[in-house]
Amino acid sequence: MTYLERAREKARALIEKGSATLLAVESSCDETAVAVVKDGRQVLANEISSQVDIHALYGGVVPEIASRMHVEALSPLYERALAASGLGARDIDAVAVTFGPGLVGALLTGVSFAKALAYGLDVPLVAVNHIEGHVSANFIAAPSLEPPFVCLVASGGHSHIVNVTRYGCYELLGRTADDAAGEAFDKVARVLEIPYPGGPLLDKLAETGDEKRYRFPRMHTEGKYDYSFSGLKTAVINQAHTIRQNGGEIEAADWAASFRRAVVDALLDKALLAARDTGAERFALAGGVASNRLLRRETLRRGTEMGLKVFMPPASLCTDNAAMIGAAGFYRLMNGELAGLDLNAQPSVRLIEE
Repeated sequence: MTYLERAREKARALIEKGSATLLAVESSCDETAVAVVKDGRQVLANEISSQVDIHALYGGVVPEIASRMHVEALSPLYERALAASGLGARDIDAVAVTFGPGLVGALLTGVSFAKALAYGLDVPLVAVNHIEGHVSANFIAAPSLEPPFVCLVASGGHSHIVNVTRYGCYELLGRTADDAAGEAFDKVARVLEIPYPGGPLLDKLAETGDEKRYRFPRMHTEGKYDYSFSGLKTAVINQAHTIRQNGGEIEAADWAASFRRAVVDALLDKALLAARDTGAERFALAGGVASNRLLRRETLRRGTEMGLKVFMPPASLCTDNAAMIGAAGFYRLMNGELAGLDLNAQPSVRLIEE
């Protein structure tokens, strides 16, 4: 029997049992992570190695450096994750790995490691979309949560509104036409001379500012649930340059707070409208921007006022981690969706083909 034939046979047994312990690998950008997750909900270990300090020297992520650091970190993280879980390698039922979207070199390190591990342990390999991982972080944070629900996915590279109809099945309701919300935060942070990583530090600064001091434009899009942050970002940057060229001073905390309010209002106006129009009873946040403090407060307030049950992962599960990949991988495994040893990185893969 070939590896894939054996993997399918083992997957059928796991599906019949309805239970599996997955070792998950995430290396899509600048965080290396390995986790052990049982049944898509219980995190036995979640080890992360951050590269923030290194990339901060360059003002942003350097892909070549990120790839090299993933190579160095993966094996030690694997050992740490197993030790933290209290399990041995032979207790692992399957391996899940992020195959895209992300930086191609970074993705390749994780995919190569996961393929070798799955082959060496002779267990099924599951390919996971990074965005699906973010959505699935909610299953860890809220064991009672089940589809259907509407989810706002907001990160440095993605802004989507998706209807999660069942495990592994998504309907795209809206998406950004240009910059993602996290990308806009990072670019405006540079104008305020906030160091990398700009978005989280801008959020922290905004907590001390007056969000009503500066007036920024709101977006206009053709699609009812679509986003566009490029115009807002450009208007904010140009306004800052104009003020400075005329000898004025920008109050950084107020500027950050006013910009944050504009982005959060835009995100929630569209996402909650989509939830209302689809008749959703549950609404969730996902992605790195889901750790934004104002977004979390406003989601809970506005969602509750609409009668929605609101879900959001803790901040530790909003940023890139492998536990969310293990959660998503479990449901892919239960659907019998396996990858072969020819699995490759797909840096531009979409969660939903349009």
